[in-house]
Formats: sequence, C-alpha cells, structure tokens
Amino acid sequence: MVTVLLASKSLTNYYTDKYIGMQKSINTVGMIGLGYIGLPTAAIIASRGIQVIGIDVNQHAVDTINKGAVHIVEPDLDIVVRSVVTTGNLRATTTPEPADAFLVAVPTPFNDDRTPDLSYIKSAAMALAPVLEKGNLVVLESTSPVGTTERLADWLAAERPDLSFPQSAGAAADVQIAYCPERVLPGQVLQELVNNDRVIGGMTSHCAERASELYRIFVKGECIVTSARTAELCKLTENAYRDVNIAFANEMSLVCDPLGVNVWELIELANRHPRVNILTPGPGVGGHCIAIDPWFIVDSAPELARLIRTAREVNDSKPEHVVRKVLERADRFKTPRIACFGLSFKANIDDLRESPALHIVLRLAEEGIGKLLIVEPNIDELPKSLADNSAVTLVSANEALKDADIVLGLVDHTEFKTLDHTSLNETVVIDTRGMWR
Repeated sequence: MVTVLLASKSLTNYYTDKYIGMQKSINTVGMIGLGYIGLPTAAIIASRGIQVIGIDVNQHAVDTINKGAVHIVEPDLDIVVRSVVTTGNLRATTTPEPADAFLVAVPTPFNDDRTPDLSYIKSAAMALAPVLEKGNLVVLESTSPVGTTERLADWLAAERPDLSFPQSAGAAADVQIAYCPERVLPGQVLQELVNNDRVIGGMTSHCAERASELYRIFVKGECIVTSARTAELCKLTENAYRDVNIAFANEMSLVCDPLGVNVWELIELANRHPRVNILTPGPGVGGHCIAIDPWFIVDSAPELARLIRTAREVNDSKPEHVVRKVLERADRFKTPRIACFGLSFKANIDDLRESPALHIVLRLAEEGIGKLLIVEPNIDELPKSLADNSAVTLVSANEALKDADIVLGLVDHTEFKTLDHTSLNETVVIDTRGMWR
C-alpha cells in the first residue's frame, strides 16, 4: 500500500523513482483532457521532472489544479498534484500551447443509436493543430473505435497542410501519431499508471517507437509495440471480455430469482470447481469503459459481434430488473421511503458515468412512488438530474437507516459493507451486490 511508504519516504518520491535512459528530446508534454485519466497521467509525468501543460475546457478544473488541488476523487492524487504544481512542473490552461509531445485523453461516448461519438477527439484535434511543430509526437489515449487514430491524423493534416503526417509521409513525417489506451482501475490509478504494461500502437513503427520513448519515462511495466489498429481493438477486446463475463453472472442472477436460488451461494459453490471462476452479479455495468466500449466493436462488425451484442443487452437490461423488484416491494407501503445506497458506477469512487445505480435511482424518481434517501459518501451534492426533485434527498447512512422502509444496496462501498446488519432487520432489503448476506 502507498500509505505504508509514507513513513520512510514521501509519496511523491515513490512516484518519482529515477528513470534511467530517459529521452532528452521530450522535455515538455501537453495533456489534453484533465479528467479521471488525464490528470493522474499529467501528474505522474510531471513528477518525473518533465514540464507538463494540462489543457481542459473546464475552467473550474483548470483553476482548481493551478491551486494545487484536484476536482476528482482518486486516492493520493491530491498529494502528487500539490507537489508538482508547487515545483512548477504542472500547470493547467484552457488553451493548448507548444510542447514536444501531446497526449489526448478526452471522452468517447456513444450517440443515442450507440454509434461512436468522436466529437471530443475532433475538437481536441482542432484545438491542438495550431500549436503543432515539426518533430512533435501526438498520442491518443481515449478508448476509441478501430481507425480513430487515423482519423485524428487526417483531422490534424487537414488543419496543418504545412506539416507532413504518417498517412502520407510514413516514418519521415514531421509529426508522429500513435495510440496508447489506458488500462487502469479507478481507486488504484496512480499505481497502475506506473506498474501496468502498456500497448503502444503507431501509425508506423517509427511512431510506435517514439511513443514508447515517452511512456518509458514513467512506466515500469513493459511497453509493447504494435500497430495503431491492433492497439485500438486490444483495448476494446479487454473490456468486451469483461463485459461478457459480467453478463454471464448477471444472467445467472436473473435465472435464480424465479427458481428461489441464492445466486451468491450458487456462484460460491460453482467456483469451487478448479476451472470455474464466475464473477459476481450486480445492478448492471457502468463507467466510461465496459458499458460503452463493446458497442464500438458491434458498430465495426454488426453481423459478427453477436455474443458481444447479447452481453451488452443483458447488462443494459439489469437496472430495469432491479427497478421492477423495488416497485414490487414498494406496493405494500402507502408512501414508501426507499434508502438507495450508492450512486457511483463502482465502489469507493465518485464517478457517476454510465452508472447503473444512478440509472436505477433516476427511474425510481420518475415513477414517483415515494421518498428516495440517497446515501453516497463520495459526493457532496446530488447530480443535476436528481437535485431538483423534492422527493430525493442526499443523507447519511444513519439517517437513511432510521427512516427507510426499503433499503436498496446498489454499490458496495467499504462503508456499506461494514454496516451493522441488525440495522436492516426492520426493513425490506434488496441487495444487488451481495454485501449484506
């Protein structure tokens, strides 16, 4: 654990072990996007003595970072950001500035029809293009459909006809373009940015090698070089694999309900087989990766990605199954008070993106069946989608348990798993995470 190291050496030093053989050609890095991936990456690179210019359209995020603070929840990130801002190695702005290398870590959501929305990447390209110089490296980190890196290169080339790019000049291009997806776990981002292997795909082998030089500045894991398209599909494949396995667990929970079988016990017993490792079910799948990325594969090969599509449909349907269970239980109360434990998409973070828990709470609010008591220890205020509803209140766990008729467990935050089970005895309990068994 990082906290154990604090007694013997500072946290910042832990993340700033000297990199032997660092390429001197990269002295400044521009990080476009200062969210859950961009800010930790910028901070880690800055801790290596590189000058990092963080770029984000969110003025609040920029101002917060320049004060040495953070606008997102990630363990220990505030300590590292404070250190590198204090030393002058990291500063934030809303406008791109010249640098030796640029990393692009912006959102890649999908449209209402589940086709990829690349507008954020295109906007980043339009903002970046004016400051590009000969010798620059541009690396896309955003999880993207296959071929997006090439589209980024085309957008840049259209804006800067005075520079050459790999699609036309190959290894001799003025600007090198590559793709390197993040593969970190929220809550452990700082450690995993340093220790995990990275798959680095270049539009040419020279592009990949240039990008590998950059990542070796801060990555202790192996930097594996491949093509841009392979790297793009590798990231999507990793998340689709996890989605399919989660879908199996979620489907088994659906099967167990009408059969009167405890799915948690069933999975524990099945996993005693030496070659079986079933995941645990939940209220659905959330986050900006697993809930979205498989659709990029489906969009690329709609007639072939049948299993991936089905897994997405199973996981996307799970929140509505939970809503139906709550509505059934609520029928016995005139005006039920429902305590909803958790809004984030996974445990111990504040990230609400694509959260099935949030979706469930929104649906219950739409139904108008009673009062919703929201317990989410990682946020200070309700999201806008809930804040204006007078029937929805953000409360402490104790307040919720004191007043609730129904307790709905949606996220297995550490605080929730340690609740005194006797406090649940007088309520109807719907536990989608198996944390109160």
